[in-house]
Amino acid sequence: MEVAIKVKGVTRRWVINLIVILACVVTVLVITLSAVISNYYNDRVADYLNSVAVSFDRLSVTDSAGFAAEARLMAEQFPMKNSVEVQIIDASGAIILSTSGFYTDEKPGEDYEQALKSSSNTANTVTVNDHNERVMSSCYILTDYNSNKVGAVRCLASMERIDRQVFIITSIIAFVGLVIILLEVFSGVFFIKSIVKPIREVSTIARKIATGDLKARIDVRDNNEMGELCDTINYMAGELEEAERLKNEFISSVSHELRTPLTAIKGWGETIQSAGPSDKELVDRGVGVIISETERLSGLVEELLDFSRMQSGRMSYRMERTDLFAELSEAVYMYQHAAAKNGITLNYAEPMVTPTVIGDAGRLKQVFINVIDNAIKYSNSGDTVTVSAEVFVSTARITVADTGIGIPDKDIEHVTEKFYKANTTVRGSGIGLAVVSEIVHFHGGELEITSEENVGTTVMITLPIETQLPHDTVAADSIS
Repeated sequence: MEVAIKVKGVTRRWVINLIVILACVVTVLVITLSAVISNYYNDRVADYLNSVAVSFDRLSVTDSAGFAAEARLMAEQFPMKNSVEVQIIDASGAIILSTSGFYTDEKPGEDYEQALKSSSNTANTVTVNDHNERVMSSCYILTDYNSNKVGAVRCLASMERIDRQVFIITSIIAFVGLVIILLEVFSGVFFIKSIVKPIREVSTIARKIATGDLKARIDVRDNNEMGELCDTINYMAGELEEAERLKNEFISSVSHELRTPLTAIKGWGETIQSAGPSDKELVDRGVGVIISETERLSGLVEELLDFSRMQSGRMSYRMERTDLFAELSEAVYMYQHAAAKNGITLNYAEPMVTPTVIGDAGRLKQVFINVIDNAIKYSNSGDTVTVSAEVFVSTARITVADTGIGIPDKDIEHVTEKFYKANTTVRGSGIGLAVVSEIVHFHGGELEITSEENVGTTVMITLPIETQLPHDTVAADSIS
């Protein structure tokens, strides 16, 4: 299976941290198990040879004259001659016979010297003979009743079969370890294909999004954490695309909003200039339009500046005790003429109580102006805009309700978002309600907007008041 992935990044860490560590663990495990198995078999052979040597223990009670004869008799009767060689050693340390049938002039091996020094009178050693074959020997010192040495029995056995058995078992263990490593490698290949490759695809799409291709999307193939990541990035791209669309609409809307008063100002300025001072009525009318459009332009610029301050966290507030309903009344009176001019009835029931809030009077008035302005903008001739105020124990509620065109259900939850305009045919920058929401929440209040398309919209602003006031409100005559 060919995987065209460079060994870097996550892949390299996976190889180093998993494959290398696993290989080391498997290697150590194989070596440890091999040593344990080898020691186990060696111990079994040593125990067997020791038991064989001890079986010649009756030689220790034989007198020196009959020692050789008795030893020869026992050697001839020894049943394991084909697998174990038994050497009989006399008191002087010379080998006097062997069950192999051959006599030797060689001196006993190290096991004999070790057995002489051992408190148990036994010792085991493993050596390599002339044929490069491992041989285990076990020596047992024969002593009489007075603990005097009368000789020794030395048993030798080839380790060839044991070594072969240990090699086979070790090979099986090593093979199993290799299979485990290979399985992990193959599972790693699938890991790389299922994780690393999608990550690179995500990186590629993310670069496209970063360079402005907001329509780029990731093909979600898996229903797992990687799939969730792809869904999140696709959602982010969608939100960025929507934000880009709203920004472009905002720029277009603001450009239009700026161009309209500037065009009127320029047009009437040219008209006044060409008419001269003789036509006083025309001049007065033109100056009135210029002043009105200038105020409109100034308001739009101020709204943009407020939005910029809000975005950068530099919105300033002058907090002081404020007559909340006095600011509301001023805002309502500002729109009496505009409402009447458009054939809209503006009703306001002004409460007799004067609740005090700790807030910025100018910002609160700005909230009321924006909300009332929206109500009038989105109402037609013959519609009604009703402004009411209520005072409760610890809060005051201002309600602005209109019978205008309303807001579609799909837009209602977005109207306080920056740049968002539910109706692009109506003048406005799309940031007024975003600023309103910011100011209301800064004052610890709540903004609630409900609407039904072609029925009307209701905006409720709830603000905490400074003092305890009666639950019921007293209203003056309605102003229309």
